[in-house]
Amino acid sequence: MARTDERDARATAKLLPGAPVAEAVYEDLRARIEQLVQRGHRPGLGTILVGDDDASAGYIRMKHERATQLGLASPHQQLSSDTTQAELIAAIERFNDDPTVDAMLVQHPVPDHLDYGAALEHMDPDKDVDGLHPVNMGRLALGLPGPVPCTPAGIETLLDHYEIPISGREVVIVGRGTTLGRPLALLLSQKRPTANAAVTVVHTGVDDWPAYTRRADVLIAAAGIPGIVQPEHVKPGSVVISGGVRYAGRKLLPDVDESCASVAAAITPRLGGVGPTTVAMLFRNAVSAAEHHGD
Repeated sequence: MARTDERDARATAKLLPGAPVAEAVYEDLRARIEQLVQRGHRPGLGTILVGDDDASAGYIRMKHERATQLGLASPHQQLSSDTTQAELIAAIERFNDDPTVDAMLVQHPVPDHLDYGAALEHMDPDKDVDGLHPVNMGRLALGLPGPVPCTPAGIETLLDHYEIPISGREVVIVGRGTTLGRPLALLLSQKRPTANAAVTVVHTGVDDWPAYTRRADVLIAAAGIPGIVQPEHVKPGSVVISGGVRYAGRKLLPDVDESCASVAAAITPRLGGVGPTTVAMLFRNAVSAAEHHGD
């Protein structure tokens, strides 16, 4: 990692695309899936979609296409937009009881009248492919085996793929959400070769939060606030990862402004950064669940 104190304003950071990282994960998974199939068990990833939101339906199609490419079964339950909480829970419990389903997800967001968190608690934690069940968050906090939230796991894998050391380095995460910032802090502070960092979590409620980001060796934006990280918030020569995003219609708006490439040594691109690694981790969780089920 570059350790320079200053960078030319015209300099451009090395890009850290997620697609090569994801493909390396899929290559490993193909071999593991083949071993499971040879043992008579085809991994199954079940999906539940409530309503007819175009973006959510598109995400489900993409996941099913990837499942087919990898050789996973992908049973699907489509529920109407007026589905009740009890009906959603019943759909989850059907997958819980289905021995051909090793892992499952409920596509988020769900309609406003439904409680996603309460429904999630009815899921078998070992089948929770997103790693967001309270039991799995507890496992993560305790350093126990279990499915890890996909975007945090994808970020750790991306840093490892590009041989960016973080052990003993200062990592600052902007954002404390339960799907990204909070579990990522737990993950990167654990004692492992690809973690073991000094992790600080800040947010917009922290006075002068840029004072923290400007000292980070690795800065990870996880706030879901478009453009919150600007060049003046970045330590020259650091690594910048844009994890949080929002959408304006179909346009993706990342947390990190592209101009930060003039300061950082390495940075994820606006498109195709953490996203592909997140999907890859979902399938890694699914295959791990199938292996656990087989055992």
